[in-house]
Amino acid sequence: MDRKLDNTEEKIVIATFNILQKEGVTKATTKRIAKEAGVNEVTIFRKFENKSNLINVTKDYHMNILIERLREIFDYSEDEEIEDYLTNNFRKMLELSDNDLSVIKIAMEEVRDIPGKKLLISNITDVILDQMEAFFKLQIEKGNIRELDARSLSIMCFSLTFQSVVLWKVYNKKPSVENKQYAENIMDILKNGILKN
Repeated sequence: MDRKLDNTEEKIVIATFNILQKEGVTKATTKRIAKEAGVNEVTIFRKFENKSNLINVTKDYHMNILIERLREIFDYSEDEEIEDYLTNNFRKMLELSDNDLSVIKIAMEEVRDIPGKKLLISNITDVILDQMEAFFKLQIEKGNIRELDARSLSIMCFSLTFQSVVLWKVYNKKPSVENKQYAENIMDILKNGILKN
């Protein structure tokens, strides 16, 4: 999002997001949003022109906040061990706020509604995959892991980490073990594979 929101716009965007996460786009009427934000409905049209623009600004605003958090989560130091990096990513993903998880949920639901458009979920995944790929390329250069395609490894680890957390936190599909044991199980599978020796 290129534009900076003033206080009134920010109140409207936050109210819109609250309604979106509870009830979806169809029930997020401008009348309802105005009431939630404590503004006149005309103000919404003056600031955003129409509901579609407001929804897009709201998604962009909250996505940018989430992407900054994800950049922090998947950032790394050159000396960080692979196991620590992946375990910390998983733990920090589990600590995302309900608002952050709502952005992910809205982004995932958006996939059904807007084919062919650059989707929020694509922006979210690009940030994570780019960070992880850079980390794995560094690990390959250092000789800590064997030569392989860093992007493929990033996609696999992303799937394990991100999708596990989404299933767990957004859709309440919890594993039968505690967080720490689950993370250890993932690390064991990554390091040792699934086949018996």
